[in-house]
Amino acid sequence: QVQLVQSGGGLVQAGGSLRLSCAASGRSFSTYAMGWFRQAPGTEREFVARISGSGINLDYSDSVKNRFTISRDNAKSTVYLQMNSLKLEDTAVFYCAFPRDPWGSRRASDYDYWGQGTQVTVSS
Repeated sequence: QVQLVQSGGGLVQAGGSLRLSCAASGRSFSTYAMGWFRQAPGTEREFVARISGSGINLDYSDSVKNRFTISRDNAKSTVYLQMNSLKLEDTAVFYCAFPRDPWGSRRASDYDYWGQGTQVTVSS
């Protein structure tokens, strides 16, 4: 069993920045990739970013590449999502996720454990 507790998020003006955190417990954190997903009202949950267990391999969706940065601190069992140059279309509930297999993927169905979700609202 894995528990994921998220923090951060909130309301920010377009062009601003926010940082999300996700603290994990219950399994060997450093051997598993971690993912971030988001879901806007009326849409499917979509992939945002993932990071390998070592933190070396990073993967971003085209919509957030060069604006968002995923990172992790294995000593703290925590993964982060730094979001810069936020746009109105980034408004969504953001979720961190722990995958079924150590390498993770871009598919939400490959993740078994999810954080509670954090609202990110970007205003004009």
